[in-house]
Amino acid sequence: MKRTERLYALIEILKDGELHRAEDLAERFGVSLRTMYRDMDMLAASGIPVEGERGRGYSARAAITLPPLNLTEEELDVLLVTLAAAGQSSDEALRTAAVSLAEKIDAVLPEDHRAAPKAMNFAAYPFAESAYAFQHLTNLRGAIRAKQRIAITTVSGAAHDLRPLKLDYWGRVWSLTAWVEDLSDFGTFRVDQIETVRILPGLFVDEPGKTLADLDRRAS
Repeated sequence: MKRTERLYALIEILKDGELHRAEDLAERFGVSLRTMYRDMDMLAASGIPVEGERGRGYSARAAITLPPLNLTEEELDVLLVTLAAAGQSSDEALRTAAVSLAEKIDAVLPEDHRAAPKAMNFAAYPFAESAYAFQHLTNLRGAIRAKQRIAITTVSGAAHDLRPLKLDYWGRVWSLTAWVEDLSDFGTFRVDQIETVRILPGLFVDEPGKTLADLDRRAS
């Protein structure tokens, strides 16, 4: 079960008003107790009215909820751009609401379990950096889908030739995972720290040692 699905299932369970032990929930979903505590912290941080504590049990008060929504990547971009703009508003109430809504979205977006602590830390970055990253997302997504090699320069002046593999969203900061040709290794780049993106001629094909599956095996 994906984390997004597990979080939604947890909400449905907790809404019955009964206390549920984290140990029982962890066993039910086939995850570690530490992961279940992290899920509870994530639900609480995203605005879900979770009550309880470790060693005692958890429940949730009734709250306004929306049915699950299936968003395209483009629709998600529109939503995040709007939040980025609202986060820069001079209206304090609007800024606060934008932050709160962004945190709720963060809680249910697909997440690489190996980088969960990093995602939480990234949430402290301001909206402006996320807004800056949007200028590159279309080109990066297109390159990933087409298996198109790209050349990037970063704000620090570094230049790399990449095989772009995936984009991840970490609390209002986007990251690009790629095979870095000039380093002969995998690398991760914050998209808001990329200055330029240039499409290179020719496509790449998957090669042993240079795919996402290889990266996952290395991390396991």
